[in-house]
Amino acid sequence: MCILYRLLSLELVFASGVQAIGVCYGRLGDNLPQPSEVVDLYESYNIGSMRIYDPNHDVLEALRGSNIQLLVDVPNDQLQSLASDPSAANDWVQSNVVAYSPSVSFRYIAVGNEAIPGDKAQYVLPAMQNVQNALASANLQSQIKVSTSVSTGVIGVSYPPSEGSFSSDAQPYMNPIVQFLVNNGAPLLLNVYPYFSFRDNQAQISLSYALFTSPNVVAQDGPYGYQNLFDAIVDATYASMEKVGGSSVAIVVSESGWPSAGDVETTIDNARTYNQNLINHVGQGTPRRSGSGIEAYIFAMFNENQKDPELEKNFGLFYPNKQPVYPINFS
Repeated sequence: MCILYRLLSLELVFASGVQAIGVCYGRLGDNLPQPSEVVDLYESYNIGSMRIYDPNHDVLEALRGSNIQLLVDVPNDQLQSLASDPSAANDWVQSNVVAYSPSVSFRYIAVGNEAIPGDKAQYVLPAMQNVQNALASANLQSQIKVSTSVSTGVIGVSYPPSEGSFSSDAQPYMNPIVQFLVNNGAPLLLNVYPYFSFRDNQAQISLSYALFTSPNVVAQDGPYGYQNLFDAIVDATYASMEKVGGSSVAIVVSESGWPSAGDVETTIDNARTYNQNLINHVGQGTPRRSGSGIEAYIFAMFNENQKDPELEKNFGLFYPNKQPVYPINFS
């Protein structure tokens, strides 16, 4: 059974050598494997990239020598401290990055997750700047890129994608952040969930458009034809950045997935279909950036039983006993 349903090797790699697909390792469960077992699981399935939501030292220790590319978050509750005190940012980098580098392969630092718009939005850019300066002091600024992870809630206009623009609530924060990304050659980290757009707009959005299974173009936007919602969301974000001087900024999809239970159309088959099609699709790029493959992190490695509501417990590729929820081919 384990062999039949085992995830096949995750070796979708761009010409640059960057793993196109990673998996988010959330830990909101009381029955999850130990970090060393989790790293072994990533390695056994050749999963080349991992996102973690805080710099947990047990996880970082387990990652030593693994060559797994790491995206690590500064949690939102630390943004104010790191924004207001450069020494706090330096301590964070020294304790959580320098102490583990180079045996842990850090790739990105996400300074906050979906903090914009919101009551912590004002701290994101100054915290990014202080973390960037701390990395530069450690001579790590060329190998580790500093960004922030945003939801599509930062987009005010998303249709048609070419008209994409930041919302009035997000724009005061996003405009200077985009300039920071331009100046430092860093990508914007974007959490993309066609599932939620579909669930909340079923009269306007078809299941096939959300699952990458539409046989034809669904939305025509000038020269660009859209067969799936994922591309439309990403391109609306590209257009939003282009309008504020961010044409050179790439997007890394820092979360995307489909729940296998807990709400409308949350079946194992739909979850498998979405994630398999995502894996197969990202190397092609989007209509607006055709041929420019997208790095993407599937959410999530495990079903996490301490999350709410119910569907949030069911995004995992694996059960906590390390058995796959459904067969999927990463090769």
